[in-house]
Amino acid sequence: MRFVGSLVATTLAISTLSALASEDHSESAETRTYANETPITFTANDGQSTEAFSGHFWVPENRNNPQSRKIRINYVRFAATGDLQGPPMVYLAGGPGGSGIGTAKWRRFPLFMAMREFGDVIALDQRGTGESEKAPRCDSSVTIPLKEVVTAKAFVQGYQQAARECLARWREQGIDVYGYTTVQNAWDINDLRQHLNARRVNLWGISYGSHLALSAMKLFPEQINRVILASAEGLNQTVKLPARTDAYFARVQQVIDQQPLKSAVADLPALVRRVHRRLHEAPLKLAIPKKDASEQQMLFQAHHMQRLAGMMIADPNQYLAMLILTYNELDKGNTRTLTGVLQRGIFRDKPLSFSLMSLAMDMASGITPARLRLVTQQAESSLLGTWLNFPMPALNRLDEKLDLGNAFRSAPQSSIPTLLFTGTLDGRTYPEGQKAAVRGLSNLTQVKVVYGGHNLFMSSPEVLENMQLFMQNKALPNTTITLPLPKLSLQEIVSR
Repeated sequence: MRFVGSLVATTLAISTLSALASEDHSESAETRTYANETPITFTANDGQSTEAFSGHFWVPENRNNPQSRKIRINYVRFAATGDLQGPPMVYLAGGPGGSGIGTAKWRRFPLFMAMREFGDVIALDQRGTGESEKAPRCDSSVTIPLKEVVTAKAFVQGYQQAARECLARWREQGIDVYGYTTVQNAWDINDLRQHLNARRVNLWGISYGSHLALSAMKLFPEQINRVILASAEGLNQTVKLPARTDAYFARVQQVIDQQPLKSAVADLPALVRRVHRRLHEAPLKLAIPKKDASEQQMLFQAHHMQRLAGMMIADPNQYLAMLILTYNELDKGNTRTLTGVLQRGIFRDKPLSFSLMSLAMDMASGITPARLRLVTQQAESSLLGTWLNFPMPALNRLDEKLDLGNAFRSAPQSSIPTLLFTGTLDGRTYPEGQKAAVRGLSNLTQVKVVYGGHNLFMSSPEVLENMQLFMQNKALPNTTITLPLPKLSLQEIVSR
């Protein structure tokens, strides 16, 4: 944990943050409790533990319906540990569908603990996620055949039919599907603020969590103190531009060119196009081993490979090398690595299944007609087409009543102090898109993380250092963090 080193600096920091604090607490942070809270020992997955509070509050399922039922929203509150107790910091998980409580148990646990220096830290399970009240998962009656050729059009139509079926089934169960939008989700943050008796809150989000934060900044700016974002997804960016995916692959080639891998992969985009073309002309018959020693037969097509690539490009140090190896082997007629990847059950011969929160949030955020036209135009010649975002935009305006409209998708205009971390090798929310997402933020500090991917909060100690400086209202001395060059070695992958 980082603390201010001198008495003068400490005095200034206390003065600054006291002015930003939501209220004057007369009791210690460790003993202060709110309604519906229970003391717990919170244990992370690596065994570290800390005292915390498990709490919940109730919100309308659909604020646009005066007769709406109430649903429960759960959170874990880590009490402030420092003297600089400002507004609560609310963590907003990505997805949509990620669990804030679950995130706190994994690699980001040290960040949650470190940020307690500045106030209570709230791991929020957004409506319909994690420990919060949620609709049962829906298994539709639609199955996409794995052993026969399925055109991209038929694939899309299958998902559309399954989504309509599941939305209807949830409505039959008395669930108001029209309450599961980013706007309703954002208002939950304001209800949480009131539940905590706070005048303002700080927001900390990544990916869809940044999408949610940007919506909150438009809806109730006076109640938001400071915002920390990573891998920003704009309000009109649920569907990413296919041309930016092509630019991402070009950046990956620049990394390859600095390593021995260049001799094997001299032109990654050309390799990708070549493999896709061959799969389109002649799909591969695969026998994928299963845990019970049986085999899953599959006819592997180009759109399967495009979807698979979209799942594996988020971070350069996770699956990217394996993806490049898969393309390289397929180009030579070898399916070994591909079969190993598919053993993880990515494509299943089972009915299509949906989570209400994940499905409805994306459908509601949607895409403007102008952007959809651009996406459609670019998809015709781009490497992954629209498969990066699947099943969007296939489900766009499938239910007109769920769509939030173009006013929602306009970028926020805000002077709220905001810190944004952008990875140059983010394969999910591209740097060009992030720049557009925050163009209306006049009080923005953007940190470029060179060679950083989508999940970059734990990529370098400098990320936390910059977060702490930002919360201390100090200027960042360096707005570029340079990570080690990602090792894209086919030999390393083969030996694992």
